[in-house]
Formats: sequence, structure tokens, C-alpha cells
Amino acid sequence: MKTKILAFVIVLSSTFSFAQTKLADKFFENYGYVKAIELYEKAVEKGTNSAHVLTRLGDAYYNNSNSEKAAYWYEKALAEHKNIEAEYIYKYIQSLRSIGNYKEADVWFKKLSEAQNGDSRLKGYNPDEVDIFDKLTSKNDDLIVQIENLPFNTENSDFGSYMFNNTLYFASSSSSDSKVYNWNKEPFLDIFQLEVTDEDDGSQSYGASSKINADGINTDYHEASIAITNDGKTMYFTRDNTTKRNRLKYDKEGTTHLQIYKATLVNDQWTDVEELPFNDDLFSTGHPALSPDNKTLYFVSDRDGGLGQTDIYSVTINEDSTYGEPQNLGDDVNTEGREMFPFISDDNTFYFSSDGHLNLGLLDIFQSNILKDDATKAPINIGAPFNSGYDDFAYFINNETQKGYFSSNRPEGKGSDDIYSYSVTECRQQITGIAREKRTDIILSGVTVQLIDETGKILEEVTTAADGSYTFDVECGKTYTILGSKTDYVDDKGTITTTNENGKVNELDLSLRPLIMDNQIVINPIFFDFDKSNIRTDAEYELENIIDVLRKHPEMIIKIESHTDSRGRDNYNLKLSDRRAKSTRDYLLSRDISPERIESAIGFGETQLLNDCGNNSKCSEEEHQLNRRSYFYILDRDRK
Repeated sequence: MKTKILAFVIVLSSTFSFAQTKLADKFFENYGYVKAIELYEKAVEKGTNSAHVLTRLGDAYYNNSNSEKAAYWYEKALAEHKNIEAEYIYKYIQSLRSIGNYKEADVWFKKLSEAQNGDSRLKGYNPDEVDIFDKLTSKNDDLIVQIENLPFNTENSDFGSYMFNNTLYFASSSSSDSKVYNWNKEPFLDIFQLEVTDEDDGSQSYGASSKINADGINTDYHEASIAITNDGKTMYFTRDNTTKRNRLKYDKEGTTHLQIYKATLVNDQWTDVEELPFNDDLFSTGHPALSPDNKTLYFVSDRDGGLGQTDIYSVTINEDSTYGEPQNLGDDVNTEGREMFPFISDDNTFYFSSDGHLNLGLLDIFQSNILKDDATKAPINIGAPFNSGYDDFAYFINNETQKGYFSSNRPEGKGSDDIYSYSVTECRQQITGIAREKRTDIILSGVTVQLIDETGKILEEVTTAADGSYTFDVECGKTYTILGSKTDYVDDKGTITTTNENGKVNELDLSLRPLIMDNQIVINPIFFDFDKSNIRTDAEYELENIIDVLRKHPEMIIKIESHTDSRGRDNYNLKLSDRRAKSTRDYLLSRDISPERIESAIGFGETQLLNDCGNNSKCSEEEHQLNRRSYFYILDRDRK
């Protein structure tokens, strides 16, 4: 007998937990994460520890930006269940990083790499995606990127811009010298400079360009690609390998290689040019770039031992101005192809050009976190409009202004290589609206309005003003759900998909139905299965509105009345409605509502019909439905 009683208790507990999970799911799917969390955690207390419940708890906290709690439940799910979907591992990693637990995040990152080999989030792109090139060409659709072919470009090569103290340095073959480079029949490159002025309207104007003010930097041959130290006193630049008599120096095969030199600023003039010690007559060394702290010099070389045609290397700059041994950056950056034109921004992001990584054609510009303590070091193609089907290279960015320069030989330019300026602003739109009461159209202030993204994550929360208005500043090309809630009202929500039109205002009004009307708490009809009195999940979902009102008004006392239509025997309907009223009461009690707050729960059968659909009447289903109802009368008028 004890065994049977125990089994009965277990069955009841299991049934209760299952019902609560279904109800929690309904709240979760409607972005009611706080309520879902309460119900899921109640189910866990009752012994439910399914992967579904544990990961849903993780998701509910994750979407509410509570990373600590999210990590706790994801960890619990991963510990208790095998074959958890990789998506939850990824969210667990994100949660761990959010709370600063990088060591554990790295452990799970490795596990995710094994479980989800080829995940685009891990490698920056997925080569198996058939639309990868479409993604690269539309990569910056959510940004406003303004590109300008600069007025000082010439019909020859102009490239390799570098800004320092409002002076723009670049390489150009615009010299009028008669000597030309046999490769492209243009004059040899020299280093030029010009002043850049920031105008009040945000644009920039450019002064006249001239060869750099220097003693012995520009020669009869190529000079290009500079980097200047933070104190402005040292310049690194690329030059053809020449003799002391200013003649080209060739190797045994008749090739002239590039070398890196440095110059010192003395009395506002660059002088004291000297060759760096890791140059060689047998290979090229060029394209210098400095780390933000000026302790490391990066460069390009085709020296022996590399991975491809040209690789990017680093070398330490010692305090005594000597240099360490050059180090290849390895296959995180270098490929069998060409890696060129490194640049490191102030935030230590590494930029370079390559034709060996997935690209739109020829050289593309990439960014990498190789210099950061970041698990995702795979290069990322920065996409169009920076990249094209032609050579795109020599990227420079001012992180503070989000303005910069790059070079390209795309066909719409003025010359063989041109310098383009760019500015980046994020495409933004607004979602705005007015919250009103559904029944009277009265404006509602104090409504909590949440902005929710496509994954269900709550991004922002505001409260409607005195005029009932709310406004969100949002991204272009996204889908958002707007959820409005207020004490004693039923939530209302709507969906907006933004376009790629910058500055567009999207309107979405909210209409909240009051729960308290006169002396009743009014909810949508709660339905019962035919001839049954048990509370269904959809009924529980509605009854939670009653629970919310009672919790907000702890002194409120109610009574419950349940009614049926006229179909069936009068006495049977009376008993059925009474069972349903008491089932409704019992559900409220199961949600910790005190028994003394429910004065009565009585069924009235078909004794109080709202229309003329009595016995033997010919009424439609809709007319009969009008009579199947429950009332929740408020007895205590001092609702606090």
C-alpha cells in the first residue's frame, strides 16, 4: 500500500512539473523571461532536471543579460547531460567571458572546436557556405561607409597613406622626373606630404602636396610605405636597395630588392638616414608598421623560411635602438600567397592585405586579433566597399573618428593606384510609438517597454512618458519585437523589421487591455476540455494574470464564479461548472495565493445565461461560447 501511495505521489509530482514546464515554455516563447525563470526553477525544485529545462533557464538569464546566472545553468546542463547542442556551449563560452572567466571559456572553446568543426563564429567564415561571397560584398550593409577618391590622386600610382599630426604622408609616382620604372612605365615612387584640415561640417580639405621635407630620403628610385614613432622623431620607410653612389643594387639574378630605412627628425627635417640591420641583398624587406607602444616593428619579406610568396614578420625594437631576431607571424596570418601592408590600430587590431585568404579577388584587406589575448585570431575579410575584385591594400584607421584611408586599383579611380578616404557611421533608425489603454484609447504613461532582438534577448528597456510615448534607437536591417507591460494590464507586443535607410522612423503603437474593470479582474476566456474540469496550459497562462494582480494587491480578496452553456443536463452542468470553479481556485492556491484571499469558488451551471441560448435553442457555437465563462469578482475595494 505504501508503495502504491508513493508511486501516486511521484506521478502527481511528475505531472505537476510537466505542466509547469509547458507553462514556462509559453512564457519563454512570449519573452516573459522573469515568469519563465520562476516556473522553470520551481520545476527544478520538484525534481525536473531535463536538458530542456536547464538550457531554457540558461537562455532566459542569457537573454536578460544576467551572465552569472546563465553560466550557472548552462554549466549544470553540460554537467548532467551529454550531447548538448553546440549552440549552448557557445552561449556558455560567451557567458564565461562576460564574467571574466577566460580560462574556463578557453577550455570550452577547444571542446566547441572539436564538436563544431567549421563553425563560422570560430573561424570568421565558413567556406562551405554557398553565399559567402554575397556576405562579403554586403558585409557592411548595416554601416554607412562613405568613400571618396581624393582630389590629389594623379594618373599614376598614389598609395600608402599614413596620418601623423594632421599631415598625410603617401607614396606617389607623380614626379616629373624623366626616369621611369620599367614595370609600369611610370616615374619611380617618392614620399609626399600634405596638410589635412577638418572642416566644421565633418569633411576634410587637403592642401597642396609636396615631396617630404627631408635630406636624403627621396632618391631617383622607389621610396614608399612609412611609419612614424609616437614622439614624431623617427620615421621608418621602404626604399629600393641602392649603393652608396645612389645606384640600384642587384642580386645574382639581376633583381633589386626592397629594404627598410629609418630617418631622424632634426630641426623639422628628416635626416640621418640609415639602413636597418635585418635587410639583405638577397631578399626584400619593406612595408614597415609600428605597434601602438612602438616596441615592435612589423614588416613584409620574401626571405627564406616563409610560408608563401611574401610573409609578415615582427621584430623587437630594444631600448638601445637595436633589434631582435625577426619572427614570422605564422599561419594565423601568413599563407602560401601574398601577405602585405600591415597596419596596427590604436586598439591593437592588426590589419593587412592578402590574396591567400578567402577574398573577392586579388588583394583584400583583412583584420585580425592576433595581437590581442583573444581566442578568435582567424583573419576576417572586412568586406565591401573596402574590398573589391581588384587590389585593395594599405589600410589606415583613426579609431577615435572612424575615418581613414585605403588604396585600390579599382577601375573607377584616376590612376593605376589611388588613395581613397572613408568615414564609417552606423546605419541607425528609430522605433517609436504611443501606449494606450485598449478599451478607452486613453494614453498610458509608466508602461515598461522592452526592445527584444530576433534571438529573444532583451536589448533595452524604457518607460513611457506622460504622453505615452517611447523611442528606441536601433540598427538597420534587423527584426525587433516591442513588448509593453504595466501593472494590472495585459501585455501587448508587436514586431518591426528595419530597412537599410538611415534615419528612418518606424512607428508601433501599443494597446494594453486592463485587467481590472469595475469590480472584476477580466482575463481572456479560459477553456476546458469537453466534459472535463482540469486546468489546461492555455488556461494556466491566462490565470497567471490573476496571480499577477493578486500579488500586486496583497489585500485584495476575490470570489470565483464559473458558468456553462445550456447544452447538457441542468444538474450535470451545475456540478461541472462547480468543479471547474474549484479547479481554478486550486490552481491559484498552487501558486502560493493564500486560501483566505479566495472567499468562494462556485459554479452556476446554465442558470445565468447571457443570451437566449437556453435548452433546445438553435444557437451558433459562438453564441454558446459566450455563456461558457468564469468571473473573478473583487470583494475588497481597498486595493493597495
